[in-house]
Amino acid sequence: MTYPNELLRELVDECRKANTIDPENYNLYNVKRGLRNPDGTGVVAGLTQIGNVHGFVVNEGERQPDKGSLRYRGINVMDLVEGAVNDGRFGFEETAYLLLFGHLPTAQRLAEFRTLLEEFCVLPTGFAEDIIFKCPSPNIMNKLSRAVLSLYSYDEKADDTSMENVLLQSIRLIASFPTIIAYAYRAKRHYYDHKSLVMHNPKPGLSMAENFLYVLRTDHTYTEEEARLLDLCLTLHAEHGGGNNSTFACRVLSSSGTDSYASIGAAIGSLKGPKHGGANIKVCEMFEYIKANVADWSDDAQVADCLRKIVAKQGGDGSGLIYGMGHAIYTLSDPRTQVLKRYAQSLMETNGMMDEFLLHDAVERLAPAILSEAKGRQQTMCANVDMYSGLVYKALRIPEELYTALFAMARVPGWCAHRIEELFTNARIIRPAYKDLLLATQYVPLDRR
Repeated sequence: MTYPNELLRELVDECRKANTIDPENYNLYNVKRGLRNPDGTGVVAGLTQIGNVHGFVVNEGERQPDKGSLRYRGINVMDLVEGAVNDGRFGFEETAYLLLFGHLPTAQRLAEFRTLLEEFCVLPTGFAEDIIFKCPSPNIMNKLSRAVLSLYSYDEKADDTSMENVLLQSIRLIASFPTIIAYAYRAKRHYYDHKSLVMHNPKPGLSMAENFLYVLRTDHTYTEEEARLLDLCLTLHAEHGGGNNSTFACRVLSSSGTDSYASIGAAIGSLKGPKHGGANIKVCEMFEYIKANVADWSDDAQVADCLRKIVAKQGGDGSGLIYGMGHAIYTLSDPRTQVLKRYAQSLMETNGMMDEFLLHDAVERLAPAILSEAKGRQQTMCANVDMYSGLVYKALRIPEELYTALFAMARVPGWCAHRIEELFTNARIIRPAYKDLLLATQYVPLDRR
């Protein structure tokens, strides 16, 4: 439906006027915008035993920067990664088990859990044809959300919120995400990019990272180095505390007593946003601008000049933001970034991408001083994981439109763990308050307006 341009402009003006609040009112009524305190820290809205994100300490009421750490069920994520790497095995399945059950599995229990995941990675009969291929989407996250909601119709106990059923639904969701995402991409390529429709079934005996590459790629081929690096990315993104936007969205819906598919669908919708899961694509877009406007990527002075233009809103997307820098919690370091850089460098060298890798490193080094210079005060900040995750996916030959979907594939174990915790420990619907700023207004009959 189309509207006359003048009418649309008038409607937009009316809508803007009715939905604009003076920012001073937030200070007047002590409202925490975005559930954030004035210093940027999050308002404490709940308790959790699943994940802990640490990036600063509070000393005598003052927030002070600190080395970043990330723990899953009390275990440092770096130890999880190194444990899998040292054993020469894939770690994402172990991570999912840890998040769901609160402890590390024995070798036998891990093997049993992997068998369960393999069993559920095959989609229900007719699902791919009826839900994915008959109704493709140009956006993979949109398709993933719709597919998850559609799984409700294939579950005879969809509304059963008993521990047994929610746990089973969680395992099914974790297992099905790689297949759904790969098929959604294939459908998009066929219907929107006019490529041949190629569809592979998951292969028994492969890890989730291996199976994703196996199903995604037309020729099935991938190297062990590629699969292990993807597995590492999945592990690093699996959980990030209860306060991140997508996990909180999942907890909000779970608190209402709704079904697992609606709750996880809400988390996907949140993650789709460019301020959350879509941030790594914004990083990639920014680096395309930098590469096109810096003659010598190895020259720090040229890179710094380009960053100053970006901060001054004279370059990039005009936002003034250096994407990939800064985090709501991490200050001195983001542990995910450190791990990813360490293990990604070998693949960068193999794929001839070291120049790009070093350019990212240069932006990471130069950005804090440039942002401090622009704002007139010292900025303590670090590169967040988005600074390198998109580059790593590029090195893995994964299409850009799948970057955020991979984030969802990694994060679904964390979402499911938080859903279970919300259902069985909190048991109260989440309902914050909003202050109404308008006075009572009299109704005016239509003929007197």
